[in-house]
Amino acid sequence: MKKLFIALLTLLPMAAFAAGNAVHLDEANYDLRDKASLQNGAKIFMNYCSTCHSTQYQRYSRVADDLGIDRDVMSENLVFTGVKVGSLMLTAMPAESGAKWFGATPPDLTLEARLRGADWVYTYLRSFYIDETRPFGVNNLVFPSVGMPHVLEELQGTARLLEIKHNEEELDLPEGARIVKETAVVDANGVATGEILTSYLSPDGNGELSAEEFDEAMLDLVNFLVYSAEPNQLERQEMGFWVIGFLLILLVFTWFLNREYWRDIH
Repeated sequence: MKKLFIALLTLLPMAAFAAGNAVHLDEANYDLRDKASLQNGAKIFMNYCSTCHSTQYQRYSRVADDLGIDRDVMSENLVFTGVKVGSLMLTAMPAESGAKWFGATPPDLTLEARLRGADWVYTYLRSFYIDETRPFGVNNLVFPSVGMPHVLEELQGTARLLEIKHNEEELDLPEGARIVKETAVVDANGVATGEILTSYLSPDGNGELSAEEFDEAMLDLVNFLVYSAEPNQLERQEMGFWVIGFLLILLVFTWFLNREYWRDIH
């Protein structure tokens, strides 16, 4: 027990270090009841993600039915592999080709939102920046040294990771910039100078969407991925309310029955 306690104390500084260097995750306020958002998310996924990534536990027909998309419309506009609408949503890219081009096989994304969380996915999609040292010329703040290109560059444009040192009251960032980290500046003696070093992503504005529009589009994509991870989530939650209601009613009858059993004893 003593050795375990010492080991935990040893790990605490490491955990603090990791937390201190972690990128802040922006909240993804998705809404699974928003069919328009889900439909747009499915459109973005099929047009920009499905070339490399599959959602192998989903079927085109199930997605069409759940999202209120006509199956013929789904087949004609969102099925690019030539398969039937009842087929699983598999990528046409062979796994060995993906491993050769990207250094690793692109993962299946069906359960990605459950694995990493909606906030992680939302922040990741919006955190690519120019890095000429990387094979595809981009890097990612949430997933450093990521092996994929910025496939959404057409929509977002490119962004640069910049830093600015300023006083707390003096911060003037370009339009569309997003702060990703703020650090207090200290002198050689470790004393705070009162200045702040702010790291931010600055878009160049050459994408099809504005910064606000791109954020909204990524929220739609996250919404679709959250749905894909658990298509029956809304039904499960609704059923949960009915089950709790039934148990509450059952509790009342159980209480009266228990009182009846013990009436003669008391």
